[in-house]
Amino acid sequence: MTIKEIQEEIIDEFSMFEDWMERYEYLIDLGKSLPIIDEQYKVDENLIKGCQSQVWLYSELEDGVVKYTADSDAILTKGIIALLLQVFSNQEPKAILEADTKFIDEIGLKEHLSPTRANGLVSMIKQIKLYAIALQTKA
Repeated sequence: MTIKEIQEEIIDEFSMFEDWMERYEYLIDLGKSLPIIDEQYKVDENLIKGCQSQVWLYSELEDGVVKYTADSDAILTKGIIALLLQVFSNQEPKAILEADTKFIDEIGLKEHLSPTRANGLVSMIKQIKLYAIALQTKA
């Protein structure tokens, strides 16, 4: 599935919810379904700078696609990173770098986050793309 197709699916899923409380619950559930990150990746070098909570993000290139794994100490933030990994994990570095993130605006996520969480969201996307650049260069 392409990044654009995944983003369109997410937009459809979010449109089914009546209000933002239901969307927050959905994000929290997404976070709960995030596979547990290996403890060896919960190190300072994998911490995303600019997030209010602690968010660890690790990536590796496997069979030409980037595999991300992540965790957070905050349940909503964990849901946000899970949403981003749903979009960007298992994609080629080039596709990740070329992808836009308009779906975030379309589902209204950024406007329903506190300013510090919104900054954290931007930092997460930036780090996802930085890893893609590094892995593309390595490949």
